[in-house]
Amino acid sequence: MKKNVHIFVSICLFLIVNSVYSQTSDVGKRFPSEKRTFVDRITGLTITALTVPPAGDSKIYQTHPQWTSDGRYIIFRSNRAASKTSQAFAVNEITGDIIQLTDGPGTGTGSLNIARKSMRLYFWRGIRGAPLKMVELKLDSLFKDSEAGTMKSPSAYERIIMTLPEELRESGGFTLDADEKYAYTGIGFAKDMPRREPNDTAMNRPRPRGPIPQRPGGIRKINLQTGEMFTVIDVPFTMGHVQASPWVSGDIVYCNETGGDAPQRMWFVRADGTGNKPLYKETPDEWITHEAWVDSTHVYFVAMAHQQKLRTKPTGIFSINVRNDEVKVLGQTNEGNGYWHCNGSSDGKWAVGDNFAGSIWLINCITGEQTLLTTDHKMRPDHTHPTFSPDNKRLLFQSGLLSNGKSLNLMTVTIPSYLQNR
Repeated sequence: MKKNVHIFVSICLFLIVNSVYSQTSDVGKRFPSEKRTFVDRITGLTITALTVPPAGDSKIYQTHPQWTSDGRYIIFRSNRAASKTSQAFAVNEITGDIIQLTDGPGTGTGSLNIARKSMRLYFWRGIRGAPLKMVELKLDSLFKDSEAGTMKSPSAYERIIMTLPEELRESGGFTLDADEKYAYTGIGFAKDMPRREPNDTAMNRPRPRGPIPQRPGGIRKINLQTGEMFTVIDVPFTMGHVQASPWVSGDIVYCNETGGDAPQRMWFVRADGTGNKPLYKETPDEWITHEAWVDSTHVYFVAMAHQQKLRTKPTGIFSINVRNDEVKVLGQTNEGNGYWHCNGSSDGKWAVGDNFAGSIWLINCITGEQTLLTTDHKMRPDHTHPTFSPDNKRLLFQSGLLSNGKSLNLMTVTIPSYLQNR
């Protein structure tokens, strides 16, 4: 009886908050362009700042898409909303116009997932005392109505796909399958985890440090039309960085999230639970991290070099073939204790990495040539997390340069034509 009363109160609370949210929403609100350019003092390349202080902004993590399917908008998080809470926004890369996409409590929870095949955005919404809900946002109609000044209630653009069962907690992010009919979400179990409060406070606070408690986790498959949920796999450790291949339906990479050096970081599994295996078997003298899909066959990752004991073996950005486990070392920089995060172009030509010094380097995967693109991005209050544009000609990253490390802003740099033409 007590459980039923709790569920009833939670639902009522959610409906009340949703009603207030609909009446006072800033969804569709437009902000003037902040776009400006400057020249990197070391490389001489032109850097485009799409957002500037004092607002604090954060790009989507480098494992996930950043651009809408029409290639016009970059989606990001920001605390520039009137509520000063973390919300989703879009910036037009050409005009610089900024549009607010979400509003109200609870939208700062979990990953933002941009569909590659349609103008859709998927995210979790959760408010204190109410169940976590997966939401689909129709971007095309929202952008159209925002531009025309004919915004409707937020409910006209949103669809609730499903509600996460009370016994589960979202953990490790979620991701869209290549066919975009399903999502995969990392989970933990309520009995093992405290209820996580929604991220409704100001962004760009210092990142928490130290080990992450190890609790059993898993991956669940969710039908984006019906909301039906299936078990992919359960594991005895904390689930992290769940990312489906954007090219091959059912291929999933995930990790043991420890907040440090996991004994075995990277794992691969199929959506039906088969084929689960370590992806790149580690040895005790290696620190493997920050894996990301780059094409239908390859995952790039970093073997860290920030400690002397890790330098007895090759370090840097690596490539692994998920079909045959073939491994290649793509490159390492001597600056800033080596690479920290990585990404790759879908045509196989480029890798990109940032380092502890706040520099971003481009690696030609064919020739091995490494080029410094831009510098002095502070790596605080978070890291640059560089990501390639869909046409593989630009890099999107976040930077603390303009605020001297107090907050983050979105920036892009174009790969010089003399490098693209080689």
